[in-house]
Amino acid sequence: MVAKLTQGFWAKTARIILRNRILILIGIAAITVFLGFQWEKMRFSNTQANLLPNDHPVNQEYQAFLERFGEEGNTIVMAISDSALFTPSKFERWNKLSKQLEAFPEVDFVLSTDNLQELVKDDNEEVFVLKPFLESTLETKVEVDSLVEHLLNDLPFYENLIYNKETKTIRTIMYMDQDIVNTAVRKDFILEDLANLVNDFEKETQMDVRVSGMPYIRTKNSQNIIDEIGKFIGAALAVTSLIFFFFFRSFRATFISMCIVIIGVMWAFGILGLLQYEITVLTALIPPLIIVIGIPNCIFLINKYQQEVKKHGNQALSLQRVISKIGNATLMTNVTTASGFATFIITDSKLLKEFGIVASINIIGIFILSLLIIPIVYSFMSLPKTKHLKHLNKRWIDRFVNWMENIVRERRIAVYIFSIALLVASIIGIYQIDISGSPIEDMPKKSSFFKDIRFFEKEFKGIMPVEIVVDAKRPRGILKPATLKRMDRLGQVIDDIPELSKPISVVNLVKYSKQAFYSGIPKYYQLPTAQENTFITDVARKSSNNANLLKSFVDSTGQVARITTYMRDVKTDRMEEIEEDLLKEIAKIFPEERYEVHMTGNALLFLKGTKYLVKNLVLSLALAIGLIALFMAYLFRSFRMIIISLIPNLLPLVITAGVMGFVGVPIKPSTILVFSIAFGISVDDTIHFLAKYRQELTANNWKIKKSVYAALRETGVSMFYTSIVLFFGFSVFIISNFGGTVALGALVSATLLFAMLANLTLLPSLLLSLEKSIANKETLKKPQIDILPKEELGNTSEDEDSTTS
Repeated sequence: MVAKLTQGFWAKTARIILRNRILILIGIAAITVFLGFQWEKMRFSNTQANLLPNDHPVNQEYQAFLERFGEEGNTIVMAISDSALFTPSKFERWNKLSKQLEAFPEVDFVLSTDNLQELVKDDNEEVFVLKPFLESTLETKVEVDSLVEHLLNDLPFYENLIYNKETKTIRTIMYMDQDIVNTAVRKDFILEDLANLVNDFEKETQMDVRVSGMPYIRTKNSQNIIDEIGKFIGAALAVTSLIFFFFFRSFRATFISMCIVIIGVMWAFGILGLLQYEITVLTALIPPLIIVIGIPNCIFLINKYQQEVKKHGNQALSLQRVISKIGNATLMTNVTTASGFATFIITDSKLLKEFGIVASINIIGIFILSLLIIPIVYSFMSLPKTKHLKHLNKRWIDRFVNWMENIVRERRIAVYIFSIALLVASIIGIYQIDISGSPIEDMPKKSSFFKDIRFFEKEFKGIMPVEIVVDAKRPRGILKPATLKRMDRLGQVIDDIPELSKPISVVNLVKYSKQAFYSGIPKYYQLPTAQENTFITDVARKSSNNANLLKSFVDSTGQVARITTYMRDVKTDRMEEIEEDLLKEIAKIFPEERYEVHMTGNALLFLKGTKYLVKNLVLSLALAIGLIALFMAYLFRSFRMIIISLIPNLLPLVITAGVMGFVGVPIKPSTILVFSIAFGISVDDTIHFLAKYRQELTANNWKIKKSVYAALRETGVSMFYTSIVLFFGFSVFIISNFGGTVALGALVSATLLFAMLANLTLLPSLLLSLEKSIANKETLKKPQIDILPKEELGNTSEDEDSTTS
């Protein structure tokens, strides 16, 4: 009953489309124009992707930290590691650069050798005062060398902050205005104003300036994403159009298909603007994905049209059958593909949820565009010429399909042995997969800003902040000697971990106060004794500068303090070891009844986010498999057919996971997408094959072998066509500068290739081996929907009436 209604629905749909051609084209044009106007609402992401939901405890702790101490990711650092800097003219030029930066309204404060302050004791007033480090213009190299030696040897407070004592690398730290650091203003300042100043400095001095910091990295990374969108769209159009033309040898068919996917891309950008979603490293993939996924729709529809024209030469009947007979099949396959993307919507990650919503909407959108535009445009054109139909008789494709058929006929046992061997090897590989929580691993390795990240890791132990928040549970409890000693002990633990930089906290300021109390002698840079603390505290309390210095390290109540360190880019397991070791030491040093201490910061936030994301994406993949299994159950109404249909689609996923383990590709936000995307696309071939198989069974009086081989020959060509387009289409992502995007393209391409081979060999082999248990009228009931309706032989006149009436 449902099958008849479905057939009736598609026949009616065909009539509506062909009778309202002009109106539909006007409607498509109107929607495209409307979505085109939404482009102005598109925004590129200005903040770092937060992979954790807002109500997650780790995220809440981080937000609480930001509210108390302000944005941690607002610093841009610049450094020079060149002895040529220590000449009067170049040192003066370096100091001038910091003055130029501080003049910009986007900059809150600059810390450099130009405005460095020394804490000294005024013996007359018995107070601490801040004295300029650079009191006058330096005219000789001797003066410069003397000042630099003073900085490196007498001011340990600034070590690892302004200088590296061993390499004599000098650094300037620029703090951006917290109100604009996560806005588009940041991009304009960094890419134009800052870039121009640095370029001018390098030209004048012939010295290389290294620039980094979280605002700088995010801006340069976002710009790379913007640059790659156009590159991906161009590459996807070029590759798919070449393959399409190679198959069809028709400029007309290729041009129509390209127009469809270009409109699909316009819709994709329009929907991003309409929903006001930011363009991130994931949503930037949607336009080229739409091209790659949309072309197979065009292949199916145009191929069917040309087959019908070749069969009977009636254009009206051919167009009617394109819609009524292929419309349902392409709808089913697009629904399964969209389902693979839609499962991301259930995750709590805003990043993935938006990607899933936009991708699934646009996949259905490109299906609708294909179904409407192809029949309508061809209805205005003359019938295809004989040369345009030659591709239907390509002998090399027939040879490929015959080779697959021969494998199924003669070497089924070999297929099973090979599949089991691959499965075992893949399981071994899976156990070698790592999880990556590095926020910079996917960044373009050849870019100058990535090389600068590595420079700062070498010189200053990294740029990814890790924050330890110490709550003394009582006002002014942080400045108690006992608390300071505990913080100092923890600081020593941090300093002993090679992947972490020297910590910065109120302890450093107190040590500096003691050094200042003893006339700036470096050996007194240490915590004061109980007796010394009384005198130093009295002096500090009288000093007006004390509150300003403290506010960077301690909150206004004196109850909560921060200890800041920076982490190198390390593997996830090592990052987790460091976290575990620090938490153990924190538990030893700070008794729970007296202190509340926790770790936060960008580095840990990304690590926790990645782990959370992986867990959510495993669930989304399981949901995708479950949804498609239910879909297959509804279509074929046979539990055994569900199992058989899932095996050739799950095996390629396992093989891909095994390959990831063997070649060292970690599980991370970009690569975990592979499985849901590939599964949603690869199952399309299975649906086509099983639908044709079910149709052949009824036509051949349930003769299994004949039906399997007929289905293989009939669907093998279309599987090959679409798989090749998808393989090369996803391969365009390999040209990306982002490691994650490269891995995504390579892995999806490989998975789809494995899936095609599995559907052409393993699936028919299973059907033949299990023929007695699955191929009978009781277990393989009539499907709810005829995906591929039987040709209505002898009723062509009825079709003609329906299209011409």
